[in-house]
Amino acid sequence: MSFLRTLSIKFFWLFLIAIALAAYLYHKSIQAPLNLPEKPIVFEVNKGEALSSVLNRLVAQEVLVHALPAKIYSRLNKLDAKIKAGEFALAAPINTVQLLALLTSNEQIRYSLTLVEGQRFSEARALLAEHEKLRQTLAGKSDAEVRSLLKADLLKAYTHPEGLLFPDTYFYRKGDSDLDILQRAHTRLAEVLKAEWQQRSEKLPIKTPYEALILASIVEKETGVPYERGEIAGVFVRRLNKGMRLQTDPTVIYGLGDAYKGNITRAHLKQKTAYNTYRINGLPPTPIALAGREAIHAALHPKVGTSLYFVAKGDGSHVFSDTIQQHNKAVREYQLNRRKDYRSTHRPQP
Repeated sequence: MSFLRTLSIKFFWLFLIAIALAAYLYHKSIQAPLNLPEKPIVFEVNKGEALSSVLNRLVAQEVLVHALPAKIYSRLNKLDAKIKAGEFALAAPINTVQLLALLTSNEQIRYSLTLVEGQRFSEARALLAEHEKLRQTLAGKSDAEVRSLLKADLLKAYTHPEGLLFPDTYFYRKGDSDLDILQRAHTRLAEVLKAEWQQRSEKLPIKTPYEALILASIVEKETGVPYERGEIAGVFVRRLNKGMRLQTDPTVIYGLGDAYKGNITRAHLKQKTAYNTYRINGLPPTPIALAGREAIHAALHPKVGTSLYFVAKGDGSHVFSDTIQQHNKAVREYQLNRRKDYRSTHRPQP
């Protein structure tokens, strides 16, 4: 009996030693640096992929020596269901614990794209299509179909998509969709427009936030230097208040569509389209481009003044005039010296 008891005690101590050794090796393993270069490598976790599958792939890629310690750690800490899909940047120094913390975080690799002021909806869609990391869901859909997918209460009544995005830099992860970006830009625009509308100046000839957006898009396209936005908006607002036509080239260009080849002719100015503000009264039916917050603010807070005309000088700035005589003189002075991409605006009626 004494022999059996002694043997049992020895086995018990051996068992404890084995457990202690296993615990030591386990902790050493999960704390040991992984086999990674200092320059980050991209590792992708597929959507819906189990953590065990991820760890097995890391072993196959020789990042992990063994998957078992990581599986034990994830089971003890209930990480199995917390694995995130996406691309992760793996680089030394990092151990198993830090690796699992990364793979269960929201620190996937992020990419960016920038929608710029003055951009058209078609140009924004083309930009999205160039980003290979975005999941492309809108190919083959018309602009009207895309607009129907965008949700924002402030703008839901307007079916034309032009101008309904906010120009800004947007970050995304691989697997996000092109529609995700458009929805974020659309929602952001609705937020900015609502905030600016609530603080608008009094006695504006603008009845709705959408009309403000239309005017802001014209201001955006006419502005060459930022400090003139308010003054340009002031010209347009005064013309609207007086019942004068806006007579602005960017709307004519937009209405011409593909027929515009880089130069506005007298025939273009006489051609009646919904956007030819030399021929129609008031605002065109939709925005003509993306308007930034500064342009929206200018449209709702126009600079007080008396000018009714402006002409591009060729360096991005303009000469503002109160009368048609002053304006015609400015046109004659700057017409021949201006840059080709600037147009004389608010010309006298043909």
